[in-house]
Amino acid sequence: MKAYKKWLIAIGSILLVAIHTIPFYILLTSSFKATDDLSSKWAFPGYLYLDNFVNAWNEANLGRAFINNTIITGVAMVLVVVIGSLAAYPLARHQTKWNKFMYMLFISVLIVPPLAILVPLYRFYVDIQALNTYWGIILIHVTFNLPITIFLYTGFIGTIPKDLDEAGMIDGSSRIGLFFRLIMPLLKPVTATVIILAGVAIWNDYQFSVFFLEKTEVRTITVSLAKFFGQYNSNIGWVAAGSLMGALPITLVYLALQKQFIHGLSSGAVKG
Repeated sequence: MKAYKKWLIAIGSILLVAIHTIPFYILLTSSFKATDDLSSKWAFPGYLYLDNFVNAWNEANLGRAFINNTIITGVAMVLVVVIGSLAAYPLARHQTKWNKFMYMLFISVLIVPPLAILVPLYRFYVDIQALNTYWGIILIHVTFNLPITIFLYTGFIGTIPKDLDEAGMIDGSSRIGLFFRLIMPLLKPVTATVIILAGVAIWNDYQFSVFFLEKTEVRTITVSLAKFFGQYNSNIGWVAAGSLMGALPITLVYLALQKQFIHGLSSGAVKG
């Protein structure tokens, strides 16, 4: 019976790996194939063709798009981490009825589909002239990533002994000083989790960027690459090459933070 379970686990693991690996493999084969190469998408080309990368970079203006992605993701992540951790601290430390209600309110927002409010949100942004601005799209990303951030931070802070707060207060620290000097350094694992979860979502965002970033000079990578798909033609090779280049920075961030990510996700989610 134990051997039967091991076989099931092994087969399930192989299927799970295949589900995630096969699309990436097809992305690789497509990015290195010439435009006139009509061979199967499963066959890796026997030659090195790099024009797809050059053409995708130039035609989609990816240099400007990378700068836009970096600014939007970087600023949004700083705000998400700072605001989310500061909001979670009193929710975790003071279990009053009001704080419990606010916590449940934050969590309940997670079930609201973001696109459900797209039309009124777009009208509102037109009225306040926030379209095609960095601060406008950053505000959207911060708003929609705060609920999961507060959920993770609240759970993780709950694992930190309250004696640490009392010791800091005895030493004369203010609440805000205590948080940044004593509590914040202990939040590195869950902060890594937040950076990866929210950072990947913001970096790869298309659903909001395509509507709120219409001008070429503020477009992100995903919106810039979408121009290669048209009604009458599409250039899969250029899109695949551009997607590989666009995924590289966030992949490096994940590899650098993966150990902290796993620890922070498990600690914050279980306690929360």
